[in-house]
Amino acid sequence: MPPRPAEGPGAVRRLADALPVVSRAVLRVAVRAVFAVLAAFVVAEAVRGVVAGSATAIDEGGVALSCALMQERSSVAELVTSLRSELNRYSPGGKLPSSRALVERFRVSPVTVSRAIAQLAAEGLVTTRPGSGAFRAHPRTELPAPGDTSWQEVSLSGDGGPEVVPRTVDASGVLVTLAAPPPGVIEFNGGYLHTSLQPERALSAALARAGRRPGAWGRPPTDGLPELRSWFAREIGPAVSAADVLITAGGQSALATALRALAPPGAPVLVESPTYPGMLAAARATGLRPVPVPMDADGVRPELLADAFRATGARVFVTQPLFQNPTGATLAPARRPEVLSIARAAGAFVVEDDFARRLVHDDAGPLPVPLAADDPDGVVVHVCSLTKVTSPSLRVGALAARGPVLERLRAIQVVDSFFVPRPLQEAALELVGSPSWGRHLAAVATELGHRRTTMAAAIAGELPELTLPHLPAGGGSLWLRLPGGGAGAGADEPAVVSAALRASVAVAPGRPYFCAEPPAGHVRLSFAGVSGAAEIAEGVRRLRTAFDGLPDS
Repeated sequence: MPPRPAEGPGAVRRLADALPVVSRAVLRVAVRAVFAVLAAFVVAEAVRGVVAGSATAIDEGGVALSCALMQERSSVAELVTSLRSELNRYSPGGKLPSSRALVERFRVSPVTVSRAIAQLAAEGLVTTRPGSGAFRAHPRTELPAPGDTSWQEVSLSGDGGPEVVPRTVDASGVLVTLAAPPPGVIEFNGGYLHTSLQPERALSAALARAGRRPGAWGRPPTDGLPELRSWFAREIGPAVSAADVLITAGGQSALATALRALAPPGAPVLVESPTYPGMLAAARATGLRPVPVPMDADGVRPELLADAFRATGARVFVTQPLFQNPTGATLAPARRPEVLSIARAAGAFVVEDDFARRLVHDDAGPLPVPLAADDPDGVVVHVCSLTKVTSPSLRVGALAARGPVLERLRAIQVVDSFFVPRPLQEAALELVGSPSWGRHLAAVATELGHRRTTMAAAIAGELPELTLPHLPAGGGSLWLRLPGGGAGAGADEPAVVSAALRASVAVAPGRPYFCAEPPAGHVRLSFAGVSGAAEIAEGVRRLRTAFDGLPDS
């Protein structure tokens, strides 16, 4: 029998000794390579185990965070449901338990209580008073019986004008309030609140809370969030319901939608004279022909409005009945029903641009309700916005109308923009439902009243040649007539505007506010867009320097 192969460590050693020297070296290298491969395999398995464990930990942490957020949202919803069911225990105006009491009773966090109260406030069920707490809201009055809106079918079926009107788009009157001036220039031409007046902290908090609302980044209803539509309806008046409201991307978007819906290209549209340049630009871009209707310190003149309807056959009149831009005038109480009656007799719509209601000054006294609140027959298409009193970037507004016209407004709104981004709508709801909202409005009213008085006094002292026809009780600017009078005085405006800019103060010329020849030259000075009284005084001093440098007329 052949010998058996050697076995065991000794046999391996004897085999190695029997090999030549070179063969033994090769064997050692091979053995080392095998051990290196084995070591690498062990390390790789260990690393893979660590990574898998880390991923599991991360997944578990993410699930925990997601569960926490879902639990918080669920807690808010449950608390809202509980409080809503208990409101009947309190009489209107009755005070709800304190936040601390609600925290202890429902075993939730103070943040959950705050969000639940904000939700109820947005629904109009409670009101909040800073420093006092939350109270049951007074119930809304019953909606009045609907009027007759059948006349709208005739008005909405009208043809365009006999002439094709070029759709010119001249945005110069709007851009003058949007363009950033050179460094060091005082902005008397601004159209928005200065950053010092904007509720930046409240907006940031509202956006943060809005982002945590369930479905905050989902697709909203095309008409807008129901809670936000309800809030706007309550602000307009008891004659308006949430079903009458469409949420829009600010007031300018709402105006453009209304003009497109109410009049065909080539048709005339009656406008106050002077009026907001952005509305004139939107009308012309739609192919409409703006027709001026003069106004005085009490708003549009009704007898001239009736004449304009008869002369043009217009089916739309656009008005700013409260703190009109640029004059600051408010439509007199006796003229309000007259304007609606004239429009109704003409089978026409009144587009009410209620842009300045929240820019009221602290000494204004009680405000008249919107025209839409006294309109049973659907004559008024109401436009309002949160932008002017908050921030240029919170572009959230509303259209309100009744009758067949609402469906046309809705269709154009959907075609133009689909819907307003849901995060903005959620943020708006959080803002108007928070205790900081009332504080912000009060602060703006006080500061605007002070700035208006400061600017008017500075102009009277430094520029007595400028005429202030009307001291407004709301809004953010003064409308001043240039010296000289007469229809030809408007030619002085470019020289005044240029001289002012050379003196490092930007002013808005009056010409873009007229759709026809102006009766005189004007400038519009904003006190809302500057930092405060000191900058107002300095700006007026610079304007004095600019006038002193003008050539003698």
